Amino acid sequence: MACKYVRIAGNRRQVGVALGKLARPIMGSYLEQSGTWEALRPWRGHPFVDELAQQTQAALPEIWDEFEGLAEGLRMPLKDVLLWHCRGDLLHSTTDGCTSAALRTADGTRWIGHNEDGDPYLYGRCHLVDVALDDAPGYLSFYYPGSLPGHTFAANRVGLVQTINNLRTRQRHAGVPRMFAARAVLDCTTLDEAVALLHDLPHAGGFHHTLGAASDPRLLSAEVTPGSVSIQEIGRRYGHANHMVHAATRGQAQIVTDSSRARQNRIEGLVDGWLPESGSADMLAALLDTEGKLPILRTAKDDPDDENTLATAMFEITDEAVVLRVYDRKARADIALDVMSDPE
Repeated sequence: MACKYVRIAGNRRQVGVALGKLARPIMGSYLEQSGTWEALRPWRGHPFVDELAQQTQAALPEIWDEFEGLAEGLRMPLKDVLLWHCRGDLLHSTTDGCTSAALRTADGTRWIGHNEDGDPYLYGRCHLVDVALDDAPGYLSFYYPGSLPGHTFAANRVGLVQTINNLRTRQRHAGVPRMFAARAVLDCTTLDEAVALLHDLPHAGGFHHTLGAASDPRLLSAEVTPGSVSIQEIGRRYGHANHMVHAATRGQAQIVTDSSRARQNRIEGLVDGWLPESGSADMLAALLDTEGKLPILRTAKDDPDDENTLATAMFEITDEAVVLRVYDRKARADIALDVMSDPE
């Protein structure tokens, strides 16, 4: 199974502590084998990291409370946990990949699909966390050990859906680290609120957000980088890998890996071939596609970006409900949950 389902409830700090405790058993071994963690160590104690912390505390105090609880639950120094959360803002390239797709079917249903690609060490070691908060909608999210939820695939209890793709921008600005911004989106209740948040926050790093909501017929593609936020409304179909493709952002300095280029070309080709009657089965087949030397579904031990597909998510969005199905490299779902219904 790609991930195990866990329920968590409480205030901000309590939720953070529970998330930290969940990750504590493997966090040491995870970081020990991580080349990303090794690359981050020269940033320990750097004033720039302190500035990122200050900007986050000022802009997102509630998320910072969760983060402090996470460090407490992990029993790790807060500054080390912060450094880990800033990995994509400090390093131009990290082992975070992903491919997302979106589709609007003839009956008005919106679909968002996503391959969560990351450190192969984490395959089978992640969780799907179902979080109930005292002061926010609560959410379901794929959870990397020791990282705030939200920067993977997730949906909140009012039906806002978000999937995240890594962008390897060469910019490095003072602002809110991208993982904190992605977590903050899950506290929003509408697409417009999420878009306003992304526009208003000062961004330290870059992510691509695919956004949808039960309360809104739109599907949105957002490329968010330091100093630039590009929002495009998705028509009937869409695919996105790990580099900027919007006209407003693709000219920015970035790293485009061979895998990202190959997956972008492949997902665009598959998406362009979808017919008016195409549906969720076609999207799932695209995410599980193994065509080519650098395929969309990534299982190779010698993947050039050191990434493998850890889970595949399919969100079915209607005006009344959001259903999440999670797949483990196959066409049968391991987990199926109605996000907007009260958990039993």
